[in-house]
Amino acid sequence: MTISKPAWWKDGTCYQIWPASYKDSNGDGLGDIPGIISTLDYLKDLGIDTIWLSPMFDSPQADMGYDISNYEDVYPPYGTLADMEILIQEVHARGMRLILDLVVNHTSNEHAWFKESKKSKDNDKADWYIWRAPRIVDGKRQPPNNWCSIFGGSAWEYVPERDEYYLHLFCVEQPDLNWENQTTRMAIYDTAIEFWLKKGIDGFRVDTVNLYSKDTEYPDAEVVDAGSPYQSATKYYVNGPRMHEWLKEIRREVLQKYGDVMIVGELPDTESKDEILRYVSAQEQELGMVFDFDIFRLGCWGTAHKHELYQHALTDMKKAIMKTQGLVIGTDAWTTVVAENHDQGRSISRFATDDPKYHDKAGKLLAILLATLTGTLFIYQGQEIGMVNVPTSWGVEEYQDVSSLNYWKEMNARYPGNEKILKKALWALQKIARDNARTPMQWDGSANAGFTTGKPWMRVHDNYPEINVEAQRHDHDSIFTFWKHMLELRKTHSELFIHGIFKVCEFENLKTFTYIKEGPSGDRALVVLNFSDEEQDIYIPASLKDENLELLVGNSDNRGNTLSAWEGRVYISK
Repeated sequence: MTISKPAWWKDGTCYQIWPASYKDSNGDGLGDIPGIISTLDYLKDLGIDTIWLSPMFDSPQADMGYDISNYEDVYPPYGTLADMEILIQEVHARGMRLILDLVVNHTSNEHAWFKESKKSKDNDKADWYIWRAPRIVDGKRQPPNNWCSIFGGSAWEYVPERDEYYLHLFCVEQPDLNWENQTTRMAIYDTAIEFWLKKGIDGFRVDTVNLYSKDTEYPDAEVVDAGSPYQSATKYYVNGPRMHEWLKEIRREVLQKYGDVMIVGELPDTESKDEILRYVSAQEQELGMVFDFDIFRLGCWGTAHKHELYQHALTDMKKAIMKTQGLVIGTDAWTTVVAENHDQGRSISRFATDDPKYHDKAGKLLAILLATLTGTLFIYQGQEIGMVNVPTSWGVEEYQDVSSLNYWKEMNARYPGNEKILKKALWALQKIARDNARTPMQWDGSANAGFTTGKPWMRVHDNYPEINVEAQRHDHDSIFTFWKHMLELRKTHSELFIHGIFKVCEFENLKTFTYIKEGPSGDRALVVLNFSDEEQDIYIPASLKDENLELLVGNSDNRGNTLSAWEGRVYISK
């Protein structure tokens, strides 16, 4: 069996739904599965082929569903198993596919497995999680090592019943599973994976796919932040020694029984192309493709906190895209195209401009960029209408995400009253906090943007009267209509845009992003994008100067020899 050829997950466009904020059908202020079902025709009309549904499993919601208490049931406010079965049926009836999140680095501390594990050191699930004895320092109990949680604070939590600590790379409420235990792994495969494949889903987006295998010595991490007792320890749990063994086991034990299953992994903190290829090479039989984090790490200092930010340059963005585009050159691998998800700021605000003067052009500019890149394209809810980051006028009290709140709490504790540092911390939250992607979907100009008839779980963006689906869906000049057109062009010219080779031009230019796409039959396209408020010259590479370049699409009526502010064009070589 080969996993490199299934056209459906290579050529299709995937749309991510964050259920809490997508569409509420019963007025309780929280999105739900019946609400999703009511919008399937909308997604089909947009040109979507696959839907990625973020966690809808039963959960105490300490981390918005990424703390799962039962893999085989649905969070009641979202609906029921019967609702999920209807969703699967209705998605397939429209010729689309459905993938779910696979979250198996950790569970909720409310999962039955953990409740049993924490009771004692000798029960049948005692070693299903990662337990270690305390260190005693100066007569006081301390965590087993100095590892920092990805969400801040210690990565260890003490449990008196066992007089031991358990590891949680994320929230305290998210204990890490012990993948070294084969019995645990088989239970994961049965409940989290095969249960849903039997119900007819078409694949998974795999959360933190490279964190399962830890250095079982659990050494102290190097001290890089002298002001904190806890240090980043990614070298001890990212791409660990048994990761590839276990991913091959999943393919062998479960996935190969279900044919062309779409498997896209979230691969944080992995810089090396060779290391990425170990996951996505078709020959390796592990993952179909991965999300590379470089695009989302633009402007980050590389510290333990993703929120410590500076303004990146366009060349940084080019470099990140070159990395993912280069993954398919001379290899048997596949790649992804993504600029938004539930964990990141909105792409217009992050990579272009949300200035109302340029908003629509910037949204279309990014559509041109993404729709002409090689790989499987992922769009996040609201991206197709140009939703933007939360207003800068909102205070921290409007933020709901645990990592945002933990960061703000820590910064206030470390720098009390330091207005300069706290102002910069708030700016970083406004740019990249997960809350930016989690404001409710803006369906129309009615109360609460048509998301709910009740009180929304999170404040709706102030701009919903201007930016919403109803206002754009039948407007020929809207971002939505432009996205729909770009997705059509992407399919029409699939060999060029989805499968073509990417070659960047004028890399050092800080204002424009210019590149060539070359298809296997020799056809070529020139993409020119102005990432500035100023008019810029169009660069024609020497290899195309004698070609007849025909304009395929643009986001402006301008047909001059220069690009206006935030203008983008695609030329086809004839």
